[in-house]
Amino acid sequence: MTVQQPAATGLDLERIDGRAKVLGVARYAYEHPADNPTYLYPVQSTIARGRITSIDTAAAETMDGVVAVLTHLNAPRLANAEDKELAVLQSDEVGFRGQFVAAVVADSPETAREAAAHVRVQYHREPHHAALRADHEDLYKPETVNAGFDTDTRTGDPDAALASAAVVVDRTYTTPAEHNNPMEPHTTVAQWDGDRLLVFDSTQAVHNARKTLAPLFDVEVEQIRVVAPHVGGGFGSKGLPHAHVVLTALAAKVTGGRPVKYALTRQQMFFLAGYRTPTIQRLQLGASPDGRISVLTHDVVEQTSAIKEFAEQTATISRMMYAADHRRTTHRLASLDVPVPSWMRAPGECPGSFGLEVAMDELAEACGIDPIELRVRNEPATDPETGKPFASRHLLACLREGARRFGWERRNPQPGTMLVDGWRTGIGVAASTYPARRQPANTARIRFTADGFYAVQIGAVDLGTGAWTALTQIAAEALECGPEQVRLQIGDTDLPVATVAGGSTGTASWGSAIIGAAQMFRKEHGGFPSAEDTSEGDGERNPAAKNYALHSFGAQFAEVQVNADTGEIRVSRMLGVYSAGRIINPRTARSQFLGGMTMGIGMALHEQSVMDERFGMIVNHDLAEYHVPSNADIRQLEAFWLEEVDEHAGPLGARGIGEIGIVGAAAAVANAAYNATGIRVRDLPLTADKFLA
Repeated sequence: MTVQQPAATGLDLERIDGRAKVLGVARYAYEHPADNPTYLYPVQSTIARGRITSIDTAAAETMDGVVAVLTHLNAPRLANAEDKELAVLQSDEVGFRGQFVAAVVADSPETAREAAAHVRVQYHREPHHAALRADHEDLYKPETVNAGFDTDTRTGDPDAALASAAVVVDRTYTTPAEHNNPMEPHTTVAQWDGDRLLVFDSTQAVHNARKTLAPLFDVEVEQIRVVAPHVGGGFGSKGLPHAHVVLTALAAKVTGGRPVKYALTRQQMFFLAGYRTPTIQRLQLGASPDGRISVLTHDVVEQTSAIKEFAEQTATISRMMYAADHRRTTHRLASLDVPVPSWMRAPGECPGSFGLEVAMDELAEACGIDPIELRVRNEPATDPETGKPFASRHLLACLREGARRFGWERRNPQPGTMLVDGWRTGIGVAASTYPARRQPANTARIRFTADGFYAVQIGAVDLGTGAWTALTQIAAEALECGPEQVRLQIGDTDLPVATVAGGSTGTASWGSAIIGAAQMFRKEHGGFPSAEDTSEGDGERNPAAKNYALHSFGAQFAEVQVNADTGEIRVSRMLGVYSAGRIINPRTARSQFLGGMTMGIGMALHEQSVMDERFGMIVNHDLAEYHVPSNADIRQLEAFWLEEVDEHAGPLGARGIGEIGIVGAAAAVANAAYNATGIRVRDLPLTADKFLA
C-alpha cells in the first residue's frame, strides 16, 4: 500500500552512500574482486615527437611472473584507429611525451612495474613544439569549440565602437594548464570472456564508455558491460575514456581470460588523463563614462594536441553575460606536440570568467564606479547572444544578497590602503554563470519488489557528488513514498541508458527520466502494485529550451590578505550566493558549491602545470609540486542560494550546480588582491613574486 508522503526533495537527507564509504566497504573500480588477476604497468615515451626505431623486451619477458609484454609490433589490432589518443600500441609514431609505447602484464603489480623498467626503447627524434604563444605561426580556427558552440561570433562593428568609446580597457589575461587530480586515480579492470568484455572503470559515463570501446574492438555495444558504482571524483577528466582504458582492454586480449588491473599513478595522470588547456585572452571593453558598455571583444588563443583536437569554449561566457551593442568573440588553436587536453570542471566558463570578470573590475576602476554597480548598469534585458528571454536571471539578486552577507559596504575603494600588522587586506567580487542543460537520452526503470521496495534503476554514475542520495529523493517524491522505500541501482550498463555525469546535467537529466518512469509506473500499476510490476520512462527534451535562455547565475565575494614584505597571499574569507533553481538536497548542494569555490581558490593561488618546452614535459607532475589547496588554505568559506523553482528547467525545476561554484572564483580572489595591494595581476596563479614589483 502506498501512503501519501511529504515531498522528499528539499530534505537535508544524509548521504545514502556515506556510511559505506566511511567504513571502507564501498567498492571502487580497482577494488572489485577478480579471479586470478593480472596487473599492467606501461612504458611511456621519453620524447615528444618522433618514431620508435627498436624495442628490446627480452629482459622483461624472461622475468618470473611476466605474462606478456605488448608493443606496437605484437599488440592485438584495433578495428578502428582513427582516434590517435585511443589507438594505443598500433604504430611506431610518438605524438607526445608520456604516450604509451609498451606495456607489461604480470602476476603482481610489483613484477609488472619492475619488468617495465627493463624494456629498452630507441627513438628517432623529430623537432617538436610544446609551448603556447599568442604569436604561434600556425594558429588556426577550429570548425567548432567544445559542446558544439560556434568558434567565432560578431555583432555590430566592434572596431569602430572601440575607436569611439570614451573609456577603453584593453588587457591580456592568461591562465596556465591545470590538471584534474581526483582523489581516486583513473583505474580500469578488464576481462574478456570470448567476445564479451567486462570492464570495471572509474568513469563518469558507463554507457558512453562502452559506446566508445565497441567499435575499437569490433563488437556490438551489448557485448560490453561497464560497471562504476562508486567513483572518487572526476571533475571532467573521467567523462571520456582515455588511452589507459583501451590499453587495459587490449592487454586482456592476451591473458587467456584472466582479468587485467591497471591504476594510473599520480604522475601518469598528468600525461594521460586530460587537462585544462592554457589560455591567452585579450579582452577589450569600451564604455561611456558612466560605465555602460558599448563594445566587448574576447579573443582567445589556446592549445590543442597535434594528435587530437580539443577546443575549449573559453570566450562563450562573454557572448551572454553583459549587455553590449557591439561584440566579438574568437577562438584560435595552436596545435602542439603535447598530451590531449579535455574537460575540466566548468570548461570554457571557468577560464573565460577570469578574463572577463577581471576586465570588468578594471573597467569599474577606470570609470570610478563600484564593481557591483557596474554590473547592475550592464544587466541585459534578454540574452545578448540569442535574443531569447532568460528563463531565470537573478544575478543582481545574488550580487545584492552576497554584498549584504559579506559586508561589501565596508570595502575601501582605494586600493592598497588597508594595512594591519604587515598584511594588506582587500575584498573583491566576480559574477558566475553556467548553462542549464538537460540531456534527453536517459531511461529509468522501476520495479516493485516482493519485499515491498521500489527498485529504481538507471545507468547513472555518482562521482561523490550526491547522486545516490538526490536520485533516491527524486524517486521517492515521484512515487509518493518515503526515501527508505526506494532501492536505487546505478553505475552499470546492464541498467537503462544514462548520459554523462558532467556539464552540470546529471541530476536534472536522470531525475527527469526517473519522474517519467514513476508516472508510467503509477499509470500502469496504480497505487497498489504487485511484486515484479515494472515500468520504464524516458527523460524528454525540454521544450522551453527553444524559447528561453537557460542559465544559472551567482556572485563570488573574496577577502584576501597579502603580506607587504613577502607577497604571500591568503584568502581569509570567501562567500558565494547562487541562483540554481530548485535545490534537491541542501547538504550535498552546499558541498558542491563549496567544492567548486575551493577549486577556484586553487586556481587562483596554486594550480599551474609547468611545461618544459625543451622536452615537451610537465615537470611538476605530482602532488608534491603541483599544488592544490590544503585545509590551511580554506578558512571561512560560505555558500548560500536563492529559494526558487525554475518552471522552465523541466519537471524538477532544478538547474545543475556542479560547476558554477568555480566560475568567477579565481577572478574574485584576483580582484580582492588588487584592492589589497594596488597591483593588478593578470596571469594566474597569484604567486608571491607578482606582488613584489
